[in-house]
Amino acid sequence: MYHPNKLRNIAIIAHIDHGKTTLLDSLLKQSNNFRDNEKVPERIMDSYDQEKERGITIFAKHTSIFFEDYKINIIDTPGHADFSGEVERVLGLVNCVLLLVDAQEGPMPQTRFVLSQALKIGLKPIVILNKIDRPHADPDRALNLTFDLFVELGATDEQLDFSVVYASGLTGFAVTDLKDPRVDMRPLFEMIVKAVPPPPGDPELPFLMQATTLSYDDFIGRQACGRILEGIVKKGQTVTRVNLDGHPTQHRVLKIEGYHGLKKVELEEAGVGDIVSISGIPEVMIGDTLCTPEHIVQLPPIHLAEPTLSVEIMVNNGPFVGKDGKHVTMNKLRDRLQQERRANISLKIEEVIGREDAIRVCGRGELHLAVLLEAMRRENYEFTISKPQVIMKKIDGVENEPYEIAHIEVPQEFSGSVIEELSRRKGEMRSLETNEHNITSIQFLIPTRGLMGYRNEFMTVTRGLGILTSLFDSYGPNKGAMPGRQRGAMVSGNGGKVTGYACFSLQDRGSLFVGPGEEVYEGLIVGENNRDNDLIVNVTRAKQLTNVRAAGSDENVILTPARTFTLEQAIDFIQDDELVEVTPHFIRLRKKYLLEHERKRHGGKA
Repeated sequence: MYHPNKLRNIAIIAHIDHGKTTLLDSLLKQSNNFRDNEKVPERIMDSYDQEKERGITIFAKHTSIFFEDYKINIIDTPGHADFSGEVERVLGLVNCVLLLVDAQEGPMPQTRFVLSQALKIGLKPIVILNKIDRPHADPDRALNLTFDLFVELGATDEQLDFSVVYASGLTGFAVTDLKDPRVDMRPLFEMIVKAVPPPPGDPELPFLMQATTLSYDDFIGRQACGRILEGIVKKGQTVTRVNLDGHPTQHRVLKIEGYHGLKKVELEEAGVGDIVSISGIPEVMIGDTLCTPEHIVQLPPIHLAEPTLSVEIMVNNGPFVGKDGKHVTMNKLRDRLQQERRANISLKIEEVIGREDAIRVCGRGELHLAVLLEAMRRENYEFTISKPQVIMKKIDGVENEPYEIAHIEVPQEFSGSVIEELSRRKGEMRSLETNEHNITSIQFLIPTRGLMGYRNEFMTVTRGLGILTSLFDSYGPNKGAMPGRQRGAMVSGNGGKVTGYACFSLQDRGSLFVGPGEEVYEGLIVGENNRDNDLIVNVTRAKQLTNVRAAGSDENVILTPARTFTLEQAIDFIQDDELVEVTPHFIRLRKKYLLEHERKRHGGKA
């Protein structure tokens, strides 16, 4: 057990892609956490399969490294705005944050959000200007912009007197002065020990801790993770859990686990300042207080910002139900979502009044919801989802809707079409500047509804070269009807197998989502029309065969590959009268009304 004076608790916060996880890789490698012959993967902390595939951090994760006789607990946090609930929740565990800023880009929209959260609770950040070895890096400009951001967010004089470290997470060096030799991460370790205050608390006082995250062990169930605020906890000790309603229950500590590098290690006891997982409290929830039975107290609950987007998850009632997925009933879906609700407080899950076949999930954005839906899909669940709706709020009797600040970077030749489309979607341009590399940076204040369904179009218009990030700003006046997708859908008018002949004759009318040999049914969206109206098509039509054959009279069929959707692209694409059908191996888009028409034709059965 470490004395509090020898402990340092820090979180790494930054905008997406500014290099948090890569910097942490270098810190872990240089703190002798691995054997010389051990194979160490890149982005070690991104252990969840979706994090590896998407290349982003989704969940806040904890590790510890050792420098001389100090133990440094580090929390890696997500950089994407949709997962900001993870950042808000873990900042209470630490006494300082490392604010990572890209030396070329400077502070970005998400930097503003995570920094404001840290300043609000009184933390004094250490600023790390990362990627200084890049060709276009300008650390002085990035530092000036970061200082301006501190001032703008109302930082105190003490917070404005922040320490600065220049680093490259990829190359693995840090310096406190740009003229210093670039050797290793030692200057950053020394800065953490010097500038981060030790955790407060008294080992002599009774034990006190708040559960900030939950994990699950197959053998001993749910584990509460948090920082010990006061006292010492020992294995076998009786502790009191005080839930959010103030109701106390007594439990025995079965296991205490701390961290040594990436590995969880079992401890006999842990004291003030340490971040540990405690097992033996089966019903523990995030925000619950753990204390001694003799000194029962209740800590204030953890407050997170409200979700801004909701989606309805429904039973799959299409013709292909049960062909691919294992869990298809509403009871199974409801149980899985209730399980998620207990572990993830940034998602809000509620019943839909008057409907037995649907449940509403509210989150921070399309990606936030897509991560949950993708996880369910991989667990063999099958369901349909509606188009996401923004969550309106009544302020002084007037209905308000959420607005976002959208930050866009595109090559200059594409900026005109982006500005035109976002203005059509009721956005207001706040700033526009083009740098010497002909990259235009644009900032828009736009209703969340205006951004929904735009990301696919944005990637097409900018040929994949644009960057679009957005961050919730505030609630504002309702802008009324919002223009949606400009092109209609191609809808299958019958069921069967898709033929190459039918695809060839239809591909001039739009882009197809299905290829030869795939099964379709009536009401399935099989493509996007080039015009703004929906078009009912027959993708199962076969060529009429005759006995006559002539050289050169048959067309050579060359098909354009079918367009495939990821889950968030599908959610982005659909309109109010459409649904996404999600199964373990397929993502299908379909119309609501054609299925209703089919049900009537079959006497009420789909």
